Amino acid sequence: MKRYEILDTIRGVTVVSMVLYHTMWDLVYLYGMKLRWYESSAAYICQQSICWTFILLSGFCFPMGRRKLKRSLTVFAAGLIVTLVTAAFVPDSRVIFGVLTLLGSSMLIMTALDRAAVRVRPCAGLMISLLLFFLLRDVNEGYLGFEILHLCVLPKSWYQNPATTYLGFPYRTFFSTDYFSLLPWFFLFTAGYYLYHLMRERNWLIMLEKAKSVRPLSFIGRHSLEIYLIHQPVITVILNVLSHLA
Repeated sequence: MKRYEILDTIRGVTVVSMVLYHTMWDLVYLYGMKLRWYESSAAYICQQSICWTFILLSGFCFPMGRRKLKRSLTVFAAGLIVTLVTAAFVPDSRVIFGVLTLLGSSMLIMTALDRAAVRVRPCAGLMISLLLFFLLRDVNEGYLGFEILHLCVLPKSWYQNPATTYLGFPYRTFFSTDYFSLLPWFFLFTAGYYLYHLMRERNWLIMLEKAKSVRPLSFIGRHSLEIYLIHQPVITVILNVLSHLA
C-alpha cells in the first residue's frame, strides 16, 4: 500500500505540538509556573486540535496498513505500558485509559469489523460517525451533546466502575491525566476511516500524492509512537536539569 508522505508531515506537526503542550503542562503543574496562555480558550483549542488530529488521522490511515492485528496489539500494549509505568512511578500523574489505549482499542474493533464496515457507503459512514461523535462528545461529563450544548442528562447509574469508565462513563473518583474513552472518541476514529474510503472512492487520494511534505516533520511522524512513549521522561529530565542550573 502506498505511503503518503504528507500524512507523516501532518502527524509530525501534531507530535511537535503535543510535546510543546505537554512541556507547558509540566511547567504549570509540576513547577508551579503561571502561564496565562495555558489557561486560555486558545490553549484548550490547541489541546483539542492535537487529540482530534491524532485520532482522525489514525482512523484515516487504518485501511492503508498491513498486519492490522499486530499493529493494533502493539499500540494497545504501548498504552498498557504507559498506564503501568505512570501508576507505579508517578501515581499523581497516572495515565489510565489514555490515547494509546483508545487508539489500540479502536484499531482492534475495526480489525474485527473491517469486512462489514467497508460495505457501508463512505459518505453515509462519515456522516453517521460525525453525528455520533458530536452527540456523545460530553458523555464523560454526564450529558448528551457537544461542549456547552447539553441535550439531556444521562443516568448516574451508568457511571459505576472501571468497565463503564473505559466505555465513557467514568465513576466519581476516577482520575487520569490523559483520559480518552471509547465513547465518543471511537466515532472520530471511524470518521477518519470513512474519510479515507470516501477519498479513495472519488479518486481524491491523488491530492495527497501531490501535496508537498517536510522531511524532518515526516520523520517525526513516522516515529510518532516511539516519540510519544519517551517524550514525557525526556521533558522531565530536561526541565529538572534546567531548574538546577537556574
